[in-house]
Amino acid sequence: MNAWRRIVGILANDEARAVYARIVLGEPVTEAATGLRERRLGRVLANLVDSGLVREDSGVLVATGDLFRSMLAAEPAQQATGVDRFLRDGRIEQYPASAGERRELLEWVVAEAFAPGDELSEGDVNERLARFTDDVAVLRRYLVDHELLERTPSGSTYAPVAR
Repeated sequence: MNAWRRIVGILANDEARAVYARIVLGEPVTEAATGLRERRLGRVLANLVDSGLVREDSGVLVATGDLFRSMLAAEPAQQATGVDRFLRDGRIEQYPASAGERRELLEWVVAEAFAPGDELSEGDVNERLARFTDDVAVLRRYLVDHELLERTPSGSTYAPVAR
């Protein structure tokens, strides 16, 4: 079992999590303090020590961050690429300064929000763009300025520009 699963498995147990919390906070870990019988408390402590979450230091149990650091180091964070660099949870966090990257982001929005042949009222366009940003007027203006969205000849609706 990988380290992540083992740690989550141990901490998913209410008793183990409560004992671990007491150790982290430097509180007593006794039968009286935990409400656990000696045998059960011993098993919980053995699991915490075996997992590397806790170690004994001069007869005192202490929580260690070593395991978490080594687990994080073993699985480096993935750097976002493409339009994902400008998104958080699928929403635009910032607009790129580079014109080319901004265009790429806006093309992505159009591909996600509109289908070829769509003709939508301004309210409907705003509703679709709201999933990407709180400031739909700015996003709509960028899409029009970059000729990715246009007002239809009637002027009452918007449509994605055919590519």
